[in-house]
Amino acid sequence: MSARTTLRRRITIATVSAASIALIATACTSNTPADEDTADGDGGGGTNQAVSDNDAAGEEVVIGFSAPAADHGWMGAITAAARAEAENYEDVELRVAEGTNDVNVQISQIEGFINDGVDAIVLLPFDGAALTDVATQAMEAGIPVINVDREFSSPFAARSTVLGDNYGMGVSAGTYICEELGDNPDAVVTEIQGIASLPLTQDRSQGFADALSDCGLEVSTQVQGDFTVQGGEAATANLLQAEPQIDAIWNHDDDQGVGVLSAIENAGRDEFFMVGGAGSQQVMEHIQADDSVLQATVVYPSTQAADGIKLARLVAHEKNMSDLASSGVPRTVQLFAPVVTADNVEQYLPTAFQS
Repeated sequence: MSARTTLRRRITIATVSAASIALIATACTSNTPADEDTADGDGGGGTNQAVSDNDAAGEEVVIGFSAPAADHGWMGAITAAARAEAENYEDVELRVAEGTNDVNVQISQIEGFINDGVDAIVLLPFDGAALTDVATQAMEAGIPVINVDREFSSPFAARSTVLGDNYGMGVSAGTYICEELGDNPDAVVTEIQGIASLPLTQDRSQGFADALSDCGLEVSTQVQGDFTVQGGEAATANLLQAEPQIDAIWNHDDDQGVGVLSAIENAGRDEFFMVGGAGSQQVMEHIQADDSVLQATVVYPSTQAADGIKLARLVAHEKNMSDLASSGVPRTVQLFAPVVTADNVEQYLPTAFQS
């Protein structure tokens, strides 16, 4: 089996998994055929529709939520989506701690939730390792913790974990670029990372390199934009000076992409196409309008905490996911990293975040 076949199978499997998760998020404790008299309106034994009671109101559950400060668009969208999801349920009281990048403050927030005896905690830690001990304390106190995005360093610190797919982002971006450029070993492909020292960045770059190698390509120049607009602009200016001719750019982060686009426009360069990362509304609108070098972006879902709220509610209510053969909420849910292009952008715009 070729490397490309393996990568495409991974992507296909991830797509199916993502679709399954979307189904089980509202699945019921038991699949029961709809009443024949109401299934098709004529009492003649219509379709066999599953009845879902997971969204029906139950006993009130109090969910504590803590995440880092909303210092860029994606993180702001994380908290906004969590609040919006909680509002969908009349049996959920969501207590949102103030966003902070201070590990000690976030630890104090979780200790406060423990002392208050909340029913569940959804936690996107600023630093997963640093929040592991206090999350474990919550679990030992009988409060299920749903870990979001940045993993704890112990499996005992969370009941369930919701993750994006950083390696998969790189695979999706690289596979798309391979398909666009064809098997041209002379194509110049460049990469604008976020913060190079972060494991998530390294995972994205590794997936990108693995996918490119399948079609005989490699990264010509790699720079880092620090996940900021200013950093993205400076890094891109350096990149454009280093490479007089480029065929494709992958920018890891759409927030820093505001600066990336500014540098490209200032340089008057448009001989290449660019693939973004994370899935901001602004980038998707550029793709839709076809008014820049942006041709695609790879989604890193800003709905992860919203998924965490849904899972926390199910765990607190001791409900199962009926679309799975096994009982209970999964230990880990990893979301797919789809490529958004002009062909499917309308599907993803409703869940895009603002840079």
